Amino acid sequence: MKRAAVTSRLMGLLLLAAGYPSAGFAQDTLQPYQLVRSLQLVQDRIAAGDHAAMPMQAKLLEMIDTRLREADAEDFKDPKNFRALLVYGMSGGNPVTVEAAVSRAKSVDAEDLSIAKGVINYLVGRPAGAIEVLRPIDPMTLPSDLGAFLALVKGSLMATDDPVMALTLLDEAKLLSPGTLVEEAALRRSVGIAASRGDAARFARASTQYVERYLYSPYASQFADSFVSGVITLHMSISQDKLADITSMMDPEREKVIYLRIARRAAIDGLSELSAFASARAEQGRDGNTNQGDPRAELYSSLSTVTSGTIEDVRTKLGKIDRSKLSDGDRALLDAAQAIAGEVVAPPASLPATTPASAPLAPQPKSEVAATQAADAAGLPPVEGAVSEQPAASPSQPSPPSDGAAAATSAPPPSADSATVLPASAPAASAGLDTTDPTDAAMMKTRRQLDLIDQMLGAAPK
Repeated sequence: MKRAAVTSRLMGLLLLAAGYPSAGFAQDTLQPYQLVRSLQLVQDRIAAGDHAAMPMQAKLLEMIDTRLREADAEDFKDPKNFRALLVYGMSGGNPVTVEAAVSRAKSVDAEDLSIAKGVINYLVGRPAGAIEVLRPIDPMTLPSDLGAFLALVKGSLMATDDPVMALTLLDEAKLLSPGTLVEEAALRRSVGIAASRGDAARFARASTQYVERYLYSPYASQFADSFVSGVITLHMSISQDKLADITSMMDPEREKVIYLRIARRAAIDGLSELSAFASARAEQGRDGNTNQGDPRAELYSSLSTVTSGTIEDVRTKLGKIDRSKLSDGDRALLDAAQAIAGEVVAPPASLPATTPASAPLAPQPKSEVAATQAADAAGLPPVEGAVSEQPAASPSQPSPPSDGAAAATSAPPPSADSATVLPASAPAASAGLDTTDPTDAAMMKTRRQLDLIDQMLGAAPK
């Protein structure tokens, strides 16, 4: 109740200031720390799903930028105003404004100046310099408002080089600022880092917490990207039951889209068991509303079996899919799957007609096999407007600083505390094929073409 009352008073004052004929009213009335605190309150509301607060965020950023550009040494004698400047910078503020304001601050202690230097390096794209300056500073020794943002920034910077320390820092950010945009960002980034480390238990825990608290954040699409990628990466460690537990907290439409995306990625990667499970869950629906007949689920469930022994059944299923209900990218994916299915059932290249019927079959010349293996997928239809299924760019409104470089693809085995997570699917088996046999060579070519479907992922299903 106390926090709500404070928020209400600040919002009333800000609305009055925003509507006043002169911006000077706001600048004379509110100190930088008051404006920045108001920005944090608005951002926390947005993280909780109040998208209607976004216009107020834009207005606040404009007011803060103007106020800080005019702030002088006298303003920064109050430590709260200098800390507010640093928080503004780490909230996605204008680096030019931050650097200019820091240069005018005279009576600031050495540690705060070091943080300012690190923040400026971070904002202008010098991560190595930022890490060097910020590494010795312990966020837990700072006031909680500043420490939370510093822990978030350091955790983001160290995600690639020291993921264990990065996760520790993100935990500190959550501890120092629960229920805020800082916690939302820390949880979202923890999901991706845990997946890259092969830590299934940590991945499941962070995903559960995010869905419970921030499913309606405007940045939830970035969580969805990390979650789908993590499920694929950890498919041997995340049980289907655990996956179902997490998605059951979502609304039915979001749950369906998540399962469609998992089914698609799993089918492309040849994870037939996971693809079948996700496709079935996408079709199953909730509350008596099934999604049976969804052409996307039918397409994705068919992809993982397109080279199987039931290929005729798969071809029939593919032929019945309503193309008009698919996106451009998925129509191209359907075309590719049908082309590959056709190749699977096509007879192998015939032997020379001059070969006597009674003569033993000679192995295919190595040069011919090599030519078959080197064949490209030029016959596959192009994908118009296909884009990588990477985290979408943040909305135009500022957000916490973006994550660092992508984590390494190799990951150690899951941690020992992952007792609740069990294998959900097995990796596709790689058969030892005799490449001198024409049929086997054709199958190898088909498998490679199926792998190329990965390039046709396009945008995530809508």
